[in-house]
Amino acid sequence: MDRRELLKKGRYLVTGGAGFIGCNFVHEIHRRYPEAQITVLDKLTYAGNPANLSSLVGTKGYRFVKGDICDRDLVHDLITEKFDWILNFAAETHVDRSIGDPGQFVQTDVHGVYNLLEAVRQSGVSRFIQISTDEVYGEVMEGAAPEDAPLMPRNPYAASKAGGDRLAYSYYATYDLPVVITRCSNNYGPFQYPEKLIPLFVTNAIDNKELPVYGSGRNCRDWIHVLDHVDALITLLETEDVDGELFNIGVYNEKDVLTITDLILKSLDKSQSLLKHVVDRPGHDRRYAIDWTKLNQRCGWKPKIPFEKGINDTVRWYADHLDWWQPLKSGEFWEFYRQNYKFLDGDSNCTQS
Repeated sequence: MDRRELLKKGRYLVTGGAGFIGCNFVHEIHRRYPEAQITVLDKLTYAGNPANLSSLVGTKGYRFVKGDICDRDLVHDLITEKFDWILNFAAETHVDRSIGDPGQFVQTDVHGVYNLLEAVRQSGVSRFIQISTDEVYGEVMEGAAPEDAPLMPRNPYAASKAGGDRLAYSYYATYDLPVVITRCSNNYGPFQYPEKLIPLFVTNAIDNKELPVYGSGRNCRDWIHVLDHVDALITLLETEDVDGELFNIGVYNEKDVLTITDLILKSLDKSQSLLKHVVDRPGHDRRYAIDWTKLNQRCGWKPKIPFEKGINDTVRWYADHLDWWQPLKSGEFWEFYRQNYKFLDGDSNCTQS
């Protein structure tokens, strides 16, 4: 079976597939390649939501396995089934949480990757994609970081992701595993757990709650729609002769937090008074920026979704899916929120109404 046929009819293992980026990837593979067989492995932590994949339940070729990539026996038993494509989205991802509990991030983002790689080494695969992040480069105050820029992660999340992606590369160099590593900029779009900036601010604004802006609000990120990220990953599955390589995925769409906040408030016709500056988090990187020229030149990829359309569609998605996010903003969510955001005026209306 040639590569295109393998993409259409092959067997996919998507770890972390009930999370934000993973579920969008699963839906897109199913849409493009309805004959493909997709297995999702997810341990369903707070950010892994069965509702993200509910429309696929009972669909031919789709299977869900509840489990943790840190469970060596489960991972080895599953991967002996011989998958053609494995994409590892499974990770602890929230910087704020990594500051309070770095050990869990090291366990999942490094040891979990090790378990997957060891199982693949024994069973084989056409391509293994390790999903990393642009945060491994640390602050980039001028220009944009290419793939060979030094790694300078400045928080436990970024450091754990750097460890996982370097471990993945070592399995290519040492064992000739067909590994590709990607480092993507900040994603936004549907199904993102509402602790992250855009869904938190959108859902808080809908509920007339404060939008907690760290420090000055001038921290800059490159914002990519999740479906552009997914499209880049599928392009990398399609491309020959990229094993052992690293690709940045971005869009050159820098926006600071205050700009994002303003766009959200205007889109929802909400008052600027909802914006509240809070005590900045430790080691808060001021700017991330990556050079994704290589992906464009080697694979012909470029983004398709303009930010103005993407952000408006995203705001509308959360406004239209109250039944998806409202149950998530309860209990543990608000407990973490109260502990994490230190409102400068000592007042916060974060409690549920």
